[in-house]
Amino acid sequence: MANEQAAPSGPDFTHGVPLEKVTEGQSLLGHVGGEPALLVRSGGKLHAVGATCPHYGGPLAEGAVVNGTIRCPWHHSAFDLETGRVECPPSLHDIPCWNIEERDGCARATTRREPAAVRESKSRTAPASVVVIGGGAAGVVAVGTLRKSGYAGPVTLVTGESTPPVDRPNLSKDYLAGSAPHEWMPLHPDEWYAEQKITLIAGNHARQLDLAKRQVVLEDGRTIPYGALLLATGAEPIRLPLGDDGAVHYLRSWSDSDAIIARAGSAKRAVLIGASFIALEVAASLRARGLEVTVVAPEAQPLERVLGTELGAVVRELHESKGVRFLLGRTARAADARGVTLDDGTNLEADLVIAGVGVRPNLALAEAAGLKIDRGIVVNEFLETSAPDVFAAGDIARWPDPHSGKAIRVEHWVVAERQGQTAARNILGAREQFDAVPFFWSAHYDTTISYVGHAEKPDRTELDGDPRSRDCTVRYFEGGRLAAVATIGRDIESLSVEAELERQR
Repeated sequence: MANEQAAPSGPDFTHGVPLEKVTEGQSLLGHVGGEPALLVRSGGKLHAVGATCPHYGGPLAEGAVVNGTIRCPWHHSAFDLETGRVECPPSLHDIPCWNIEERDGCARATTRREPAAVRESKSRTAPASVVVIGGGAAGVVAVGTLRKSGYAGPVTLVTGESTPPVDRPNLSKDYLAGSAPHEWMPLHPDEWYAEQKITLIAGNHARQLDLAKRQVVLEDGRTIPYGALLLATGAEPIRLPLGDDGAVHYLRSWSDSDAIIARAGSAKRAVLIGASFIALEVAASLRARGLEVTVVAPEAQPLERVLGTELGAVVRELHESKGVRFLLGRTARAADARGVTLDDGTNLEADLVIAGVGVRPNLALAEAAGLKIDRGIVVNEFLETSAPDVFAAGDIARWPDPHSGKAIRVEHWVVAERQGQTAARNILGAREQFDAVPFFWSAHYDTTISYVGHAEKPDRTELDGDPRSRDCTVRYFEGGRLAAVATIGRDIESLSVEAELERQR
């Protein structure tokens, strides 16, 4: 019947599997009592863990075993094989694991292993309280990590957005396209914050930092003292001077996405100003809703600066095959309720105009407080700012990257999550260097581009495979060093490169 669940794949590990079936560094897909599971050998030891990534349901059997973890092929979440605990976001949740019995040349999964109880941290370096400003990726992961690490003191999360933290990458992808329902968007249920004893203050911006008094002043006049402070204020879309501000939509928040969806319901023609990742993802989502879409941008090819000419051309061809029209080498001069006027005088009729030309980090709070700034908040390898007990993470942080040897700032969701995790641990005294390799993904219809590393100005590229067949790898080099790799249709290679770059320090 159509509503019947598919039978689980592979052997039932409760019945036993010959030991020789699983070799070092490999996994075997099966199930434990009908629940999808993997049998994995790592470091000579067998592990039984869940086979599905909790993030977007990625198939861990197609992932990679790296240093005692299993990594998701889709978005590079990493899970500890011994405990099932998520070691690296974007997943915010652990995977199940089972005890293994080895006897008579076979391995058998037995009882489900209960998650390790969180023990209250008694560290002398733990602050009296923690305040996190910013409800994006870095902020929400930071407060969760504090509690997972056993911190029992007061934790306050302040966000200027009216909603609790949401899955921001989906705002331009499936949610905007109409294939991801409303209930999928919050990163945690509303009750999670109360259960974790996290005070969530939404719809209230932080107005001032008083570093001398160690307190935060909110927009409504309230003051919140802190023992340690994490700044994770993120970025805001660059707004264009096009005359009628109300005629142009920007996409950053859940309410922004909802406003575009509401307008798209009656619109027929849309103009996207900019050919950024977010603009092109919006273009794909609006095509899924049946709108005519035109993209206006000054570049010769979309995404050329980041991906190079070859992949940029493929992305353009992909969108054109879906009916998107490109006007490249052009900029917008004005916009109103009737459409957009270009720099050459061309008038484009549109019922919906959206600009996606990049973002600027929200630095005003830090600048006014006197923190050290250099095109971002300057932090050290532990994500500490120039002020004692004040940390920064996410889009605003410029950190010393051990892989490139440069101070870099990266506007990627996964980087922000991983920085939030590291910052929280360091708030509790871990002294853990942030050394993650940057990673992001971008989805265009049925094609996903994965990008690992960081190449600001590559001086050489190497292409392997055929981008037009959605099967390729592009390697970006700076000064003879492999700096980054983009892949299409080669998830396992993307994971392998990530591990390779992690070793190159």
